[in-house]
Amino acid sequence: MQINDFDYYLPEELIAQHPADKRENSRLMVIHRDNGKLEHKHFYNILEYLNPGDCLVMNNSKVIPARLFGIKENTGAKVEFLLIKRKDGDIWETMVRPGKRLHPGDVVSFHSEGKLKAEILDYGDDGTRIVKFLYNGVFLEILDEIGKIPLPPYIERESNDEDKQRYQTVYCKEEGSVAAPTAGLHFTKELLDEAVKKGVKLAYVTLHVGIGTFRPVKCDNIEEHKMHFEEYEVDEKNAEIINSTKKAGGRIISVGTTSTRTLESAAVNSENQEGYTLVAGRGNTGIFIYPGYKFKLVDSLITNFHLPKSTLLMLVSALYNREDILKIYEEAVAEKYRFFSYGDAMVIL
Repeated sequence: MQINDFDYYLPEELIAQHPADKRENSRLMVIHRDNGKLEHKHFYNILEYLNPGDCLVMNNSKVIPARLFGIKENTGAKVEFLLIKRKDGDIWETMVRPGKRLHPGDVVSFHSEGKLKAEILDYGDDGTRIVKFLYNGVFLEILDEIGKIPLPPYIERESNDEDKQRYQTVYCKEEGSVAAPTAGLHFTKELLDEAVKKGVKLAYVTLHVGIGTFRPVKCDNIEEHKMHFEEYEVDEKNAEIINSTKKAGGRIISVGTTSTRTLESAAVNSENQEGYTLVAGRGNTGIFIYPGYKFKLVDSLITNFHLPKSTLLMLVSALYNREDILKIYEEAVAEKYRFFSYGDAMVIL
C-alpha cells in the first residue's frame, strides 16, 4: 500500500490547540462496523456502548516533563533537549536543538545552581544524542521542577500549568512517556466508576510512548516503514482480567493505539488452546499494524482522530477498512470535530 492511500484534507483550524472545557465534554463519533451507521455524541455517552462483561484496557503510562532548556557551558549557547528514551540509568537518548552545536564531550547546564547538567556521550539515530545526566537529588523530581510537558509539534503554543494536569490521563501511574496516550484523556474517574457499576472490567497495561509517535512515514510503500521500539509491561493481575474477559465472550475494548499495540504484541497462540492469550511480562515492541493485519485480542477501539499519512491512521484502518475510515474522516471534517491529541474521539464497535 502507498502512503498517499492514507491522506486526507484537514483544515488547520480543526487542529485542537487546547483541551475541551471538561474531559468528558469532548465529542464522540460512534462507528458501528456491522451496519456502517455513524452517530454523533459526546464522550460522556460512552457508557451507552459498553456492556456488562466488556473490558476497557488502558495505558497507564505517565508523561514526564521531558522538555528542557539549557545553556552550553563554555559558549553560553542556548539549547533545547527532548528526552526520548532511557537507555541505562542516567543515560538517555535525547533530541537536541540546534543539533550542530552539541558534540561528544560538550556539557549543558539546565539550572543556574547546577542542579541538573548533561554530558554529550555520543551521536544517536536520526540526529539524536546519547547523554548522561548529572544531578544532585532525585532525577524525576528535578525534571518535575524545571522541565516542561512536551506538547506535540502541531500544538503551536508553549505548555502551561493546565497541561501538567490535562495532558495526563486520570489513571496515569508509571512515569516514562514523552507523549500522552491521548484516547484516555477523555475519561474521568466518575465515568470509570460508572463503567464498573455497569459491570465493565477495567484493566491496565503500560507502554511508554516515544517520539516515534510524531515521526512521519517517509517511504512511499508503507510496508517498508520501520517503527521505533517502545517498552511495554503487562502484569499478571491485568493479564488475567483480560484473558478471563476474552474466555467469557466479553469484548476487549482498547483505549488508544498504544494499548492496542501492547495487547497485540503480548498475545500468543498456544497449541493447546483456541485463540490468543495475553502473556504477562515486559518487552519492547516495534509492531506496525496496517490494513491486512489480523487482530488477536482487540475487538473494539476508542481513539482520537489522527494525522494524515500516520501509522496511527493505518492502525485504525486495519481495524475497520481504509476506504470507510477515510469517509469517516471526511464526515468528521464536515462536522467540525476537533483533531489530534487534544481533539475529539471515536469508538469503533
